[in-house]
Amino acid sequence: MKFYDVFNGDADGICALIQLRLALPEHSELITGVKRDIALAQRVPLNEPARVTILDVSLEKNRSAVDRLLQAGCTVFYADHHFPGGALAEAPGFTGLIDTQPTTCTSLLVDGYLEGRFHNWAIVAAFGDNLNSVGEALAQTAGLTEQQTNALKTLGICINYNGYGETVDDLHFHPADLYRAFVRFDDPLKLIASDPPAWQQLRDGYMEDMTLGLAAPTLVEASTSLVVSLPAEPWARRVSGVLGNELANRNPDKACSVITDKGDGSYLVSIRAPLNNRTGADEIARRFPTGGGRKAAAGINALPAGRLDEFLKTIATFWS
Repeated sequence: MKFYDVFNGDADGICALIQLRLALPEHSELITGVKRDIALAQRVPLNEPARVTILDVSLEKNRSAVDRLLQAGCTVFYADHHFPGGALAEAPGFTGLIDTQPTTCTSLLVDGYLEGRFHNWAIVAAFGDNLNSVGEALAQTAGLTEQQTNALKTLGICINYNGYGETVDDLHFHPADLYRAFVRFDDPLKLIASDPPAWQQLRDGYMEDMTLGLAAPTLVEASTSLVVSLPAEPWARRVSGVLGNELANRNPDKACSVITDKGDGSYLVSIRAPLNNRTGADEIARRFPTGGGRKAAAGINALPAGRLDEFLKTIATFWS
């Protein structure tokens, strides 16, 4: 029987799969893409029954494809922390590990499932998903030093950064290639210590792009929101998500958004709920076509230019 690993191309998806395959090795076909490419289950062939693992993509966006997989005789293990869009499948071949609490992520769910066997990778993912207080608490409980904690935080942020782009051509590494490079290390601290070329390139790229991102012009700033604007450039598409996280960390009482010009009359939008009130980002995103995500962090893949003012008014008043 064939195995397929379907996973989000961000830090959470990659770290979740690293943990699973370190614990349960399989020769599988990898199906992934940029962070916002989440309709991934439909890429699994239906020509024969298979074992399918799906990590860190919304069941709401993949439900019909999952139903078809189950009807074709596949078994599906589904771990995620996004809005599922309804009750979980009750088919015998379906195992769901889903929790939408704003203080968890898919890698933490997998960490619990594996009873902490590769716990440091879960900490990396928590930092990558901007769950900084969660990551710091886990690191302290695990007995990590401040230097080790900061190293895992940087790694998580950089893996997450690599997932953002319009297409994989915008990225430094295809997420499947980054997974293959990093799954060789059972502990991310060993990866950092060995300083492989892939890690060097990713770290340097992040620093260069973030410098540009932090200099981006402010589009709107209000008492409860901050919105910045980025141009239609590869570096801007790469940095949009992690820039949103950094702005949220610097402005914990404000909802923060990064509006990236797509050059086609629409905008790519990253939304971060206030860190001190981590809810509502998904509600705003779903008010617009191509919007979705989770309570603390969400996005809109193609906001029509004619609805930009509507979005700006929405984010300025939602938390007021």
